Amino acid sequence: MLNCAPEPASPAPHSGCLCHRPEIRALGRRLGREMSRRGFVAAALASGATPALAQPAAPRPILFLNFRLFDGTSPNLRDGLSLLVEGGRIRSLAPGNPAPPEGARAIDCGGRTLMPGLIDAHWHGLFAAIPLPVLLTADIGYIQLAAAAEAERTLMRGFTTVRDLGGPAFALKQAIDEGLVVGPRIYPSGAMITASGGHGDFRPVSDFPSPGGGRTAVERTGALGIADGPDEMRRRVREQLLQGASQIKLTGSGGVSTPRSPLEALTLTEAEIRAAVEAASDWGTYVAVHAYTPASIARALDAGVRCIEHGHLMDEATAARLAEKGVWLSTQPFSEGDSAPLTGQGQIDMLRVFAGTDRTYTLAKRHGLKTAFGTDLLFSAALAPRQSLMLTQLTRWYTPAEALRMATATNAELMALSGPRNPYPGKLGVVEEGAFADLLLVDGNPLENMSLLAEPGRNLRIVMKDGRIHRNTLGG
Repeated sequence: MLNCAPEPASPAPHSGCLCHRPEIRALGRRLGREMSRRGFVAAALASGATPALAQPAAPRPILFLNFRLFDGTSPNLRDGLSLLVEGGRIRSLAPGNPAPPEGARAIDCGGRTLMPGLIDAHWHGLFAAIPLPVLLTADIGYIQLAAAAEAERTLMRGFTTVRDLGGPAFALKQAIDEGLVVGPRIYPSGAMITASGGHGDFRPVSDFPSPGGGRTAVERTGALGIADGPDEMRRRVREQLLQGASQIKLTGSGGVSTPRSPLEALTLTEAEIRAAVEAASDWGTYVAVHAYTPASIARALDAGVRCIEHGHLMDEATAARLAEKGVWLSTQPFSEGDSAPLTGQGQIDMLRVFAGTDRTYTLAKRHGLKTAFGTDLLFSAALAPRQSLMLTQLTRWYTPAEALRMATATNAELMALSGPRNPYPGKLGVVEEGAFADLLLVDGNPLENMSLLAEPGRNLRIVMKDGRIHRNTLGG
């Protein structure tokens, strides 16, 4: 390939021409082999017979003994049980301390608490830990690599599943599922879909108008989809579903992190939202809408949306209507410290959201809303670890058992709302026979001391996802 003449049967001494240098000839042979491999892959793709990447070998069965169990639903711990994990699932949960099956590994939990892995219902895998200026300027390859590193940290905090509500997370999800990198299960939305000028529209003014109606650089990364009008909305939704979205994320009002889009702004019409709902429903899944105000929530409900994100400025009548329609409220226990520093209108809006947190949870409890827990941390490696701390902030309104149920079994119900688009059909968020073996071993009793989960590095002794142990500090 890089040689000016055919290679002789035996290498001749270097005689001055660069192409005859041994290292250049070696490089040429290597590139030739690589091109041959690429040709094979191209042919395989063309024939629809691309070989799958080799999956990691299945782990040995594991028998957990001597633990106290929080099963994801019960308000009390259970004792005197053994739990067998095999093939990524909980094979059995039975009383007593049986001998391990042949070939299985036994783990004595020393009386610690075994519980389901945590679920974050509002996470951004590619945006959580990377500053916004970097996201807007860096190569997408760097962003994906940084996101993979944060995905492992997310799992080590005990979050074995996340619902990704905006961002090009499809490649990251695939790499995690194939065992190439370590991270949580991801329910991806793909691009966050907004209207021109809506929340999430970070395009520079120099990109206005989009040249020839084409997509701008931000849109081409898959982070954002601009849709103006019902027909364009259907196209954007179908594009995300085609890539593997499990649900669709729209922005129906302004937002804190997009200060040019004020909170009160209604950024999508009812017809646009309804078009998204219809397109998602055709694929058997649902739409979640970012909406803070009563007006934006009402418009989303009128259009048939099944999940409202945030809702921190809602009123009594809005909460009553959410309850009447059985629509999910996926909200966050925001408080000071849960956002990167902002200025101007962004800071004003942020303080309004923080001030509305207490009322939101009070209304959710009063009206018995189906409430999911999420964090929505953005643009800061220093803030991303607050994911664990934010979970403990739920105890302002809920008992530890109620809060943990929300972050496990209840959030799992929301994940299942994606129906046939569910990338992980099976039982999540519970410890019972047949459920996914996503488990945490906590050094203490989180039903008595929820703050244990705020320090996962110290108190999570075992982190297991899909039957594989990713952390074990028991020493055995």
